[in-house]
Amino acid sequence: MPRDFLKGVQDEYDVVVIGSGLGGMTAANILGRAGHRVLLLEQHYKLGGLATWFRRPGGHIFDISLHGFPYGMVKSCRRYWSRDIADRIVQLKNIRFENPMFSVRTTFNREDFTRLLTTDFGVDPQAVGEFFDTARGMNFYDDQTTTTRQLFDRFFPGREDVIRLLMEPITYANGSTLEDPAITYGIVFSNFMSKGVFIYEGGTDDLVARMEKELKSNNVDIRIRSGVDKVNVSGGRVRSVEVNGRTIRTRAVVSNANLRSTILDMLGDDNLDPDYVRETQAVRLNNSSTQVYMALKPEETVDPDSGDLLFTSTAPLFRTEALLSRDITSRTFSFYYPRTRPEGKQRHAIVSSTNARWSDWADLDEADYEASKKDLIETTLDALDRYVPNIREKIDWVEAATPRTFNHYTRHQLGASFGTKFEGLAVSRALPEQITGMYHAGSVGIIMSGWLGAMNYGVIVSNEVDQFLCGG
Repeated sequence: MPRDFLKGVQDEYDVVVIGSGLGGMTAANILGRAGHRVLLLEQHYKLGGLATWFRRPGGHIFDISLHGFPYGMVKSCRRYWSRDIADRIVQLKNIRFENPMFSVRTTFNREDFTRLLTTDFGVDPQAVGEFFDTARGMNFYDDQTTTTRQLFDRFFPGREDVIRLLMEPITYANGSTLEDPAITYGIVFSNFMSKGVFIYEGGTDDLVARMEKELKSNNVDIRIRSGVDKVNVSGGRVRSVEVNGRTIRTRAVVSNANLRSTILDMLGDDNLDPDYVRETQAVRLNNSSTQVYMALKPEETVDPDSGDLLFTSTAPLFRTEALLSRDITSRTFSFYYPRTRPEGKQRHAIVSSTNARWSDWADLDEADYEASKKDLIETTLDALDRYVPNIREKIDWVEAATPRTFNHYTRHQLGASFGTKFEGLAVSRALPEQITGMYHAGSVGIIMSGWLGAMNYGVIVSNEVDQFLCGG
């Protein structure tokens, strides 16, 4: 007899949270801490969304997205989770760039980038200072017509090398391009420039375990393998959700699922204004990713001088089209030393990440798909061998993930790694105006991508839900 993952679930809750990405978990934790009856539903068998991990023989653990976030994570974790979690966040200090235009190392903050730009790149200090101040002053409500390319041309005209230095890591962090609104770049860039790049020491498995413990201490009812099929609405209000053949009543729903899936699939056209539906249909999904996971044999090590993050490219210039091409020229290598999991087995691992299009992978038959994954692995090992010599002899385990992999495990439409383009933010924020008690806290607008953005969007929405439940 199949296991009943909803055994013991109540018939009614104050709020149901759909999806356990960092935004969903954070919203659930805040609302549970506030005393509301919260049910957290996750379709996968693990919590975390894209902030997750997997294990392989030999004691190897691979993190899917533990590759660096701004210092703001420390403050957000301390305030909305626990000091225990916040105190495990540490800085990555060795960030490398290797490409045909330059080879540099940096601690990735404003002070060090100013040094690089003014000394190594010879940029006028006044232009550098004004650029940083302009980026820091950006907010969600600024002009959306200025593109990132136009922002760079204003301060660094003709300097393709400077654009590459400033743009490459942010594209890696949230998928933004030179053609996107400048605010999608400026806000994220400024977050990193405050104090640098940080990582959770202990690995994603440790982080999510501590978050789950905190959720339970705040009486959040957590259920895995429980994907929501439908959100029921009547009289313009949320009434219940349908999950695993059960109907569970609720006063409010927070969806941490894909924006388009939430609105077009779970809610459906009948409950929404036709103009709003058209706006939702017009929201573009962001790109996806490929990753190659490489674990070294227990006796093998990686020289710490290899860096923490290594941005590599063989392309002559930074171009969006080149980043997304199946003919990969740009890769970001994340190095995981034993200090990443100091209490676990002493292992070294490397994860290569590249931006990718769903369309390049979606329609391959199984034979072509497996061949393409093998080619992805081999070309990645070729590229890495330049920085970690004889890498093939050191490898104990290697495998690849594609847009199809992310789609399968997360149910993100088109395997989107970074949610939607910027227009998704307005659609997400307007959802409660369409249906009373219905909220969205997924990855939207690029700015909301990444660990810090996802968590903070959960904070914003949970405060709105709390006000609704207490006064609505």
